[in-house]
Amino acid sequence: MQQKIAAEFLGTFWLTFGGCGCAILAAALPELGIGLLGIALAFGLAVATMSYAVGGISGAHFNPAVTIGLWVGRRFEGGDVLPYIVAQVTGAIVAAAVLALVASGRPGFEMGVFAANGYGELSPDRYSLLAAVVVEVVAACFYVFIFLRVTGPGALPGVAPIALGLALMLIHLVATPVTNTSINPARSTGPALFAGADYLLQLWLFWLTPLVGGVLGASLARALQKKPAQPN
Repeated sequence: MQQKIAAEFLGTFWLTFGGCGCAILAAALPELGIGLLGIALAFGLAVATMSYAVGGISGAHFNPAVTIGLWVGRRFEGGDVLPYIVAQVTGAIVAAAVLALVASGRPGFEMGVFAANGYGELSPDRYSLLAAVVVEVVAACFYVFIFLRVTGPGALPGVAPIALGLALMLIHLVATPVTNTSINPARSTGPALFAGADYLLQLWLFWLTPLVGGVLGASLARALQKKPAQPN
């Protein structure tokens, strides 16, 4: 279990450091800014690379919504849920702290959004609460559904990290203008702690919607699971 917890900590750290780090440090550099496509690619690469690195140890959840979804899908022990989530949230917070330290080294740095998630006035394009709820629930639902399908019985070996990386990239391309893309309560918690009180007051949504979406995705995956043939 200690190795699993360490793997989840490192994986979520890398996801937050790589994805949010690109958004904070590299998204808008003069002439070299990576923009929305670059940020989406960074999140996809982060989950794919660490899935290959530690997937064989912990299952490479890196997201409380995935952990809850696997539990709902009867693919994960209930007693391991809380330790996994604590490791994930801790990894994201430590990554956000490292990013804050790095970002503060630039002259004139102001914390600002700090890749935090929000709706209404805190949404990148001022999308409403309803829009934020819909996009986060749908995105988390499909991400967890894809996770369970590509890691379940009969899945092609070695494909899961690529599929999950591409899925996360696509989700960021869709959802970033609406909420800055969460689908991951741990990833949302780390930056929110540094972005300020307004973002912390909206953090509840980025715990609730990914977990609801994760449960829906797991239920959908179970519904489509191939049933064993019944004896005659």
